Amino acid sequence: MTAQLIDGSALSRHLRLEVAQRVTALKLRGISPGLAVVLVGDDPASQVYVRNKVQACQDTGVFSVLEKYDANLSEAALLARVQALNADPAIHGILVQLPLPQHIDAHRVIESISPAKDVDGFHVASAGALMTGTPGFWSCTPYGCIKLIESTGIDLKGKHAVVIGRSNNVGKPMALMLLQKNATVTVCHSATQNLKNHTLQADVVVAAVGKRNTLTADMVKPGAVVIDVGMNRNALGKLCGDVDFEAVKEVAGWITPVPGGVGPMTITMLLVNTLEAAERG
Repeated sequence: MTAQLIDGSALSRHLRLEVAQRVTALKLRGISPGLAVVLVGDDPASQVYVRNKVQACQDTGVFSVLEKYDANLSEAALLARVQALNADPAIHGILVQLPLPQHIDAHRVIESISPAKDVDGFHVASAGALMTGTPGFWSCTPYGCIKLIESTGIDLKGKHAVVIGRSNNVGKPMALMLLQKNATVTVCHSATQNLKNHTLQADVVVAAVGKRNTLTADMVKPGAVVIDVGMNRNALGKLCGDVDFEAVKEVAGWITPVPGGVGPMTITMLLVNTLEAAERG
């Protein structure tokens, strides 16, 4: 049995069409959703990510502002700029691209963003809202993973989900989102013993550790849903995830590819969060 592919690119296109329709409806009410993207320094990967985010805004009718600063920008100057964006009624969402230069405290900068405009879902208030099940912004990558899982038609209620990874941006919020969907959740990490014993029991596995071949075919329950968040390079320099895709697809029921799986969904959920920020006013 070969797994069915969960096409993140196709799902992303579908959701972006919905975003564009909702943006049009908002504009008819005199509201133009606006996203400010702040880039400090010249990290090549960050430049690509930022360009893709701005392009996605243009494609869906979301107003966007891209602010680029030299790597020597002071922390105080960046904090002042964030405060100005917090006060700007034309801006509904603020995204400060990470990583920041070493002399800037990223946590302090993220915490300076108004929770009402934290469309990345990284603020402590957003994390607290997720934990308590109250309205807030869900972190974009795990939010995208939830949408990918739901696109299979599988009901998460009562299912056993294993999350490999415990980062603040993916692993921890992923586990909380799965709990909100009534899954039974196990979180595994670098200190977990007998990882295979856990993953073999899983109806859903989310691999998010940034290490190639973390999940191999002998670790997967037949028919399981496998979501690969990893972004790595193999020995030939080709992009790959945390999952041994070619082998695991022969065991799993559903699987995301890398690229074309989780990646497109992250930016799409950023658009969804920005739209919701505008709708909330």
